[in-house]
Amino acid sequence: MKQIRFTDITLREASRCGEGALSFKEIIEEAKILDRLNLDVISLAPIENEKIDSLLVRTVAAAVKKSALSIPVGFEEGGVETAWNAVAEAAHPRLYVEAPTSTVQMEFVCNKKPDGIIKMIETLVAKSRALCPDVEFAAVDATRSEPEFLYRALRTAIAAGATTVTVCDSAGMMMPYEFSNFVKELYANVPELENVTLGVKCSDELSMAAACAVSAVRAGASEVDVTVGGGCAPELEAAAQVIRMRGDDYDYSCGLKYTELHRSVAQMNWITRRERSKTSAFETGMAISDGSDVRLDANDDIDALTKVVARLGYELSDEDMAKVYETFVSVARKKSVGTKELEAIIATTALQVPPTYELVSYVINSGNIISATANIHCRKNGADQFGLAVGDGPIDAAFLAIEQITGHHYELDDFQIQAVTEGREAMGSTLVKLRSNGKLYAGNGISTDIIGSSIMAYFNALNKISYEENHR
Repeated sequence: MKQIRFTDITLREASRCGEGALSFKEIIEEAKILDRLNLDVISLAPIENEKIDSLLVRTVAAAVKKSALSIPVGFEEGGVETAWNAVAEAAHPRLYVEAPTSTVQMEFVCNKKPDGIIKMIETLVAKSRALCPDVEFAAVDATRSEPEFLYRALRTAIAAGATTVTVCDSAGMMMPYEFSNFVKELYANVPELENVTLGVKCSDELSMAAACAVSAVRAGASEVDVTVGGGCAPELEAAAQVIRMRGDDYDYSCGLKYTELHRSVAQMNWITRRERSKTSAFETGMAISDGSDVRLDANDDIDALTKVVARLGYELSDEDMAKVYETFVSVARKKSVGTKELEAIIATTALQVPPTYELVSYVINSGNIISATANIHCRKNGADQFGLAVGDGPIDAAFLAIEQITGHHYELDDFQIQAVTEGREAMGSTLVKLRSNGKLYAGNGISTDIIGSSIMAYFNALNKISYEENHR
């Protein structure tokens, strides 16, 4: 039975969206969902900011256990090593080399002549293969390319070491029977394709992407690019359903977990929804948990604690790590320490800095028939600062007012409220985690008013960011 492999390009394509781009945490969560589905390959966005994006790729690589992780190398030689350094620790790394092969795309995208494109393909694929055993070459806009040049490009990529070759119907104008004939012509004119995996990427401009992909598979292809939202490729659920319902008739199969597919796709669709609040300071309305609460006790040494802290996403100096460990030991003598307790220790112990911003007062107006508003008064280095904002709730409005004061939006990675004491006058502890340049900063606030504790926690994290930015 022929095994059909699926490459999900949702995360790669999402990076090209501006307003609807996913947050750091959402990308990690989507990768975990795809990995649980036994998807063959997960394709990530190219690295643009080396420090931030490399950290993201390494974090995803640590979370993905079964799927191959593919990362684009770009059009320059230096991009190959950058991509490899980011993805090298993945369980199954893959380097992705793409090049336009149609006349229009060669001039428009790369500003190169045909011979220059061939040289670029040879160089990038060879360098990628020298580092990684799994290299994919994608011929962009292949269906509108001059046939002889396309054949030459594919032969060059295979000779340079590509293990998977993907041809793209970028315009999405081919009918299923036309795409089937196109794939058959490739095999007839490039016999070297028999020794590698042939993949296809079919745009859904005519709402026939799934049909074109099936036609390509019948003609010899064995890997299909899919996406959760459709558009640039067949929808994952639709493509999988074809294999599930008719695979036995044509002797095809795939390794996806069908029983979890519908729920997982619905979850990913919810994460990648385009309709988001235009005013909310929160990246998303949900709290995502990796479901892996750690438990530490007094027998764990500083090395074990350091590994857990790094896994939670924090980068602490040796001095801060020593302070965290000292506090951890005093707590662990009395009880075991879980994720929430450890993050509270980090927030209250690590990177304690002189406050750049000091809260003076806040006024919140909220109700079931009015929009929540927040008026924040603080001092920055002794100078009075004021922020006034409307939000989706009192805490959201308060965070937006602080953003108005700072003139900067930081990704809100996590937000937790816990009761510290019991009764009507119970104290509430709030943990706020902000992400700046890929690094996490945790702030903690305690008050009988959860709005007040949230504002204090936000300022606590903000002061840590400001201190590091001013002392680089």
